[in-house]
Amino acid sequence: MHKIAKVAALVLLSLAITACSSSPEDVDVASKASPDVLYSQARTSMELGNYSKAVRSLEALDTRFPFGPHKTQVQLDLIFAYYKMDDAASGLANIDRFLRLNPTHPNIDYVYYMRGLTNMQADNYLFHDLMNIDRTDRDPKNAQDAFKDFDRLIKSYPNSKYAADAQQRMQFLKNRLAKYSIQVAEYYIKMNAWSAAAVRAQSVMEKFPGTPLTERALEIMAKAYDELGQEKLQQNVKAVMKANFPNNEILTN
Repeated sequence: MHKIAKVAALVLLSLAITACSSSPEDVDVASKASPDVLYSQARTSMELGNYSKAVRSLEALDTRFPFGPHKTQVQLDLIFAYYKMDDAASGLANIDRFLRLNPTHPNIDYVYYMRGLTNMQADNYLFHDLMNIDRTDRDPKNAQDAFKDFDRLIKSYPNSKYAADAQQRMQFLKNRLAKYSIQVAEYYIKMNAWSAAAVRAQSVMEKFPGTPLTERALEIMAKAYDELGQEKLQQNVKAVMKANFPNNEILTN
C-alpha cells in the first residue's frame, strides 16, 4: 500500500505540472507588462509556491529587459525557481551563466551552494526515491560535480552561512561515491580482474576516508592482493584492518 501511495503521488505531481503550463493570457500579459510589474508577479508567484508561473515572468524579464533594474536578482531567482521545479538542466545553465557574467558578485557563495544543490538534484531520480530503489550504481558525474561545488564553496568562502550545510552534504556525497566505487570493485571481482578491483578499492581509502565503506574496501584489497600473490601488500592491508576493524573475519582466517 505504501508503494501504491507513492505512485499515486507521482501521478498527481505530473498532473500538477501539466496544469501549471502557461496559458495564452499569461503569455500576452508577460509580453506587455513593465519590468516592475513582471518582477512583482514573479515574486508573488514564488511566495505562493507557483514556481512554473514565476519562471515565465522571470524569463520574460530576462529576455525583454536584460539590462533592467532587476537583472541580477532575476537571474538569482531563476536559479532558485528552476531548482524548486526539479529542472536541473535549466538551473545549471543559468548558474554557469551567472558565474561567467558576475564572478565578483557578493552572493557568489550562494550561487556555488545552489550549484551543489542542483547537481545533487540531478544525481537523484524522483521515481527511484518514491519506490525506495537503490540506484547507487548510476553514473556519479553529478554527484562528483556537487562534491566539487561544495568543496569550492567551503575553501573559498569558509565564513559563508552555507558552509556548514555544504559540509554535511559533502559527507553524504562521500558515502554515495564510495559506495559506487565499491560496487565497481565488486564487479571487477566477478570478472576476476583482481588488479582493477584493488585499485578501485584503494581509491575509496584515498578519496573518501572515514566512510562506512572503509572496511569493505580493505576486505577487497586483502582478497585482491592474495589472489595476485602480493603477500607484503596484503599484510600491510591486514595491519590497517587490525588497527581499525580487529573483529573482521579476514583476520581470523
